[in-house]
Amino acid sequence: MKFILISPKNRTVYNFRGDLVREIINKGYEVLVTGPDNTDVDKITALGARFVEIPMNKTGTSILGDLKYSKRLYELFKKEKPDAVLAYTVKPVVYGSIAAKRAGVKNINGMITGGGYAFTSKSLKARVIGIIVRTLYKIGLSGADNIIFQNSDDLTEFCDRGLVKRDKCRVVNGSGVNTSHFVPVPYPEKTSFFMLSRLLKSKGVAEYLEAAETVKRKYPDTQFYLLGKYETAMQDAIPREEIERYINDGVVTRFEETSDVRPYYEKCSVYVLPSYREGTPRTVLEAMAMARPIITTDTQGCRETVEDGRNGFLVPVGDSKTLADRMLYFIENTDKISQMGKESKALCDEKYEVAKVNRDMLKIMSL
Repeated sequence: MKFILISPKNRTVYNFRGDLVREIINKGYEVLVTGPDNTDVDKITALGARFVEIPMNKTGTSILGDLKYSKRLYELFKKEKPDAVLAYTVKPVVYGSIAAKRAGVKNINGMITGGGYAFTSKSLKARVIGIIVRTLYKIGLSGADNIIFQNSDDLTEFCDRGLVKRDKCRVVNGSGVNTSHFVPVPYPEKTSFFMLSRLLKSKGVAEYLEAAETVKRKYPDTQFYLLGKYETAMQDAIPREEIERYINDGVVTRFEETSDVRPYYEKCSVYVLPSYREGTPRTVLEAMAMARPIITTDTQGCRETVEDGRNGFLVPVGDSKTLADRMLYFIENTDKISQMGKESKALCDEKYEVAKVNRDMLKIMSL
């Protein structure tokens, strides 16, 4: 038996889908992974999978480039004759589903990991891209057997927009998190905050920085950490100089991307993600597994991870003032950090442990 995983970025395979790949291999399948380049291939093959490079520009708008990507996937499916495929994010789901259907694959699965820029931004460019993306989704999803969502809000919106038939849709609790790898650790002596994200407007990075600046005026010794790389290709990238103003002013300390994020969760008392929209944010799950209270937004994907007042707080999208108020709450009520952190861990164990999520995934895909 053979299974093909269609990925938009190699790093997401071993970081977010590694446990799933191992589970599928344990089921007796040969697993083949496609990715857009040869970055970190050794980490994918270490999972026990084969790797095939199929170039793809995740954010590009070239029709010829996308058609070439779909053609390469079709050729791979015809050659390998997989029993099942799983694709995730826009282009792999759309073009992977089309190619798999053409190639006669009998078990085609797509995972929607969030709406992204085309669903969150209100600019004219985003609205045009949104029309194109939704059209492509409608075409691609029509050929899939199962569409897996990471929250019920996304499922409802896709169905209401007519992008997919409801009887194809299923919901799982995100990608899950390995609670043997991400474990509770002691809190730092001084209350501190951390955000891990691509440096994009839609992730709420600007609101995090603004709130941090507000809090620092009252409590200048409070530490704020930010981990993420500067983006250039993304439409809603925050300019480097805008972020570096906060760094140079001593508001925030920024770290580069790393293969092990656990030491950075350990540096914080509270994890913050003021995103405009998510599937289910993996970083929040990792922080929950490490018993950190969460401040995130009351929006798709994020709201499922927090029971307001139990393991953290929900704040409105784009509202840096309320975000700052919730940060101040933890500084002024430090006893709530460990209390809410324990609740985060309990909620994570209950809903988001990766073995539970993977069992749901395997059942949906009939593996």
